Amino acid sequence: MTFKRIQKLIEPEQIKEELPLSDNAVKIKAEHDNAIRSIFSGDSDKFLLIVGPCSAHNFDAVYEYVSRLAKLHDKVKDKVIIVPRVYTNKPRTTGAGYKGMAHQPDPTEAPDIAQGLKAIRSMHIKVIEDFGFSTADEMLYPENFSYLSDVLGYVAVGARSVENQQHRLTISGIDMPAGMKNPTSGDITVMLNSIQAAQMKHSFLYRGWEVETEGNEYAHGVLRGAVNKHGENIPNYHYEDLMLLNDAYMERQLLNASVIVDTNHANSGKRFYEQPRIAMEVMQSRKRADRLRKLVKGLMIESYLVEGTQSVDGTTFGQSITDACLGWEDTEKLILRIADET
Repeated sequence: MTFKRIQKLIEPEQIKEELPLSDNAVKIKAEHDNAIRSIFSGDSDKFLLIVGPCSAHNFDAVYEYVSRLAKLHDKVKDKVIIVPRVYTNKPRTTGAGYKGMAHQPDPTEAPDIAQGLKAIRSMHIKVIEDFGFSTADEMLYPENFSYLSDVLGYVAVGARSVENQQHRLTISGIDMPAGMKNPTSGDITVMLNSIQAAQMKHSFLYRGWEVETEGNEYAHGVLRGAVNKHGENIPNYHYEDLMLLNDAYMERQLLNASVIVDTNHANSGKRFYEQPRIAMEVMQSRKRADRLRKLVKGLMIESYLVEGTQSVDGTTFGQSITDACLGWEDTEKLILRIADET
C-alpha cells in the first residue's frame, strides 16, 4: 500500500452544522427545486438552462457571474429556468492538471481538501442566499455528494463516470434531477442503461453504511457528443440524433423521458464559440417535432465573464482555467434568444 494519510476529513453532518443553510434559503431553494423538477416531470413547459463556467475556481468571479445571471433570469423566467453551473470538481482525462476547488481552494497553491470542502459549500450557499438559485455541480466522487446534498438542485454524471456502478447507485438515492451523460464513445445504450439503473431501487455500501434507495425518477440523459477511434469529435445534437434517442426512450419505457443537450465538449469540437449555433439548431429541432419538444428539456452551456481560457496562474478575472467558455455578452444574447424561441 502506498496510501499516505494526510488528515481526517470533517463528516458531512458536521460541515452542515458548521455551514448551515438559513431558514429563508431553505425555503427559496425548495421553490427553485420544484420549478426544476416540474420541467422533468412534464408539469411545466419552461426550458432549463444549466449555464456557467467549466470550473468554478474563483469565488469572487463566480459571484459576479451569478449576479448577472440573476438579473437576466428576471427577464426570461416566464419561459426559462436558469440553474448556475457551480462546478467544483474537475475530471482530468490524463489525471494531470487542476482538479477543482474541492481539491484546491486556491488553484495556484497546494491541494487542501479539508479547506476545499468548506470553500465549495460556502460558495453554493452564498449563491442560494443572495440570488435565489439552486445550483448545479458534477458528481465526480459519489462519496462527496453528502457534503452538498442539501444545497444542490441538479447534479451531472460525466462521460467517464456514467458506467460506474457507484455513481449509478448513488444517483438512485437522491431526489433531484440528475443528468447521465453519454460516454465518450457516444453509445446511447450505455447512457440509457445508466438512467434505468438510477431509476431503480438498490441496496449497497455507501460511506460505511449498508443503505437502501428508492430510485430517482428524475434521472435523465445528457448528450455531449462523442469521440471516435481516431480521436475525432462526433456531434450528437442533430435532429436525427434526438429522434433516435426518443425512439430508444420509448422502447425502454423509462420514467419522465428527458434529455439535456450539452452545447460544448465533443458537440462543439471544444470550439466554445459554436455553442450559440448549436443551441439554435436544437431549438429549431424542438419546433419541428412535438415529441422532441417534450423530450428536450434544456441545454447545458459553458460560459463565464470573459470568453476563452487561460493558464492556471492566469490573472484575467472571470476567465476559465479549464475548458474555454463563451463570454458574458454572447451568453446574454443567447439566453434572450433562447427565451424568444421557447
